[in-house]
Amino acid sequence: MTNSPIRLFNSLSRTVEPFAPIEPGHARIYSCGPTVYHYAHLGNLRAYVFTDTLRRALEYKGLETTHVINITDVGHLTSDADAGDDKMEAAAAREKKTIWDIAAYYTTAFKADVAALNIRQPTRWSVATDHIDDMVNFAEKIAPEHCYELPTGLYFDSSTVPDYGSLARAVTDEGEGRIAEVGGKRHASDFAIWRKSPEGEQRQMEWESPWGKGAPGWHLECSVMSIKYLGPQFDIHTGGIDHREIHHPNEIAQNQAFTGTSATGANWWMHNNFLVTRTSNEANNESGDGTAKMSKSKGEIATLQALVDRGVHPLAYRLMCLSAHYRSELEFSGENLMAALTRLKRLVMVVLPLRGNEDEVVLPPAAIALLEKFDEAISDDLALPRALPLIEEAATTKAFRPAVRLHLVERMDAVLGLRLDSIERIDLRLRPDNAPLTEDDIEALLAARKDARATKDFAESDRIRDNLVNAGVEVMDGDALGWDWKLNLA
Repeated sequence: MTNSPIRLFNSLSRTVEPFAPIEPGHARIYSCGPTVYHYAHLGNLRAYVFTDTLRRALEYKGLETTHVINITDVGHLTSDADAGDDKMEAAAAREKKTIWDIAAYYTTAFKADVAALNIRQPTRWSVATDHIDDMVNFAEKIAPEHCYELPTGLYFDSSTVPDYGSLARAVTDEGEGRIAEVGGKRHASDFAIWRKSPEGEQRQMEWESPWGKGAPGWHLECSVMSIKYLGPQFDIHTGGIDHREIHHPNEIAQNQAFTGTSATGANWWMHNNFLVTRTSNEANNESGDGTAKMSKSKGEIATLQALVDRGVHPLAYRLMCLSAHYRSELEFSGENLMAALTRLKRLVMVVLPLRGNEDEVVLPPAAIALLEKFDEAISDDLALPRALPLIEEAATTKAFRPAVRLHLVERMDAVLGLRLDSIERIDLRLRPDNAPLTEDDIEALLAARKDARATKDFAESDRIRDNLVNAGVEVMDGDALGWDWKLNLA
């Protein structure tokens, strides 16, 4: 069986390049984690489905992985332009809780979403506020040559490192553009390393530093924690495509200042594209084609729990993410989500009868060829839309013995992460939050319908069926499952 070389898109070069880890056999990955001031929306979660499949693919290819995800619980302002309120402070004021309580609550909620999507736990969760001393020490090292002080804090001079902003490819004569200015900055692209607490004001989160009492800038934490746990140069740094424009160029600048080299900190910088929604509102139409990215700031929060409340299993959203290439925009719609849920149900239905066929497997040539096509797809910059039909083909090809089909499905699902080895059809039957009937109600009505049919009272049988349909229940005569929710996600 062939083992196709891995090729991954590198945002630094804007090309697909052959991937080889710095340390043979071991890939080190850092992923920008959430700012835990609110529930993660589905656009946020797409980034972690992408990173999870990347990690799974590398492990499928025989590599050991070390994966770090940070938790941002301080320093992230409401504007990337070093302006606005700290998102955590704002959330604490909104909910009338301490920042620490806000951070703990939304960190737990995020990790629950990760588990529901069958995203593997990282090797390390790295929390920003656990590393304040490390950040101060980092800042002290780079400050003499790369920073300057203003009344508002310590700022990084972006002109002191080579090719600032080359990752974003958005450099102008004044440096990379910003939404707003901070008084006294030398260049528009300069950014906060340490933000001083305003005179006479006490923040909930603040620490002593050589530049006064305050808190670290948002960009600082990722440089500090990635270097601490993965080394000054590691293999892959992931994040959403919005990070490519400001956050990651600032990380790279900090890394170069700290190491005194032109090294960027990671050999590959990889970014997933936006989850977008259709909009008729021109003010929200960012791309010019009638779509807008999903974001919290616009109040368009669609959370994983909101999907569950509508009766959609989280793995349907995972499958929807896999159906589009990670570098392509993915449209979020009820139609696309229902298509993914239906596809998942059909896949589970064909895999269920295969379980228990665990006898020794000798793969025939056609099965080996199918695995080779799967290997080629995931090795080609995670071409998962090409890989998905292959697992369906593996599960349904009657020419293969059941044990062979099961073996192929389990091998492929190690990358896709759909839990096809354990999920049951009934697991996908989630009660919508607004459903007028309970499952006990439905079972009682179906029992009454069965009695009506037994006595040939077909009018009563049809009446009960129509009432169930009107209540959002799809009756499936002849199916062992019996019934399912008929979801309307329009």
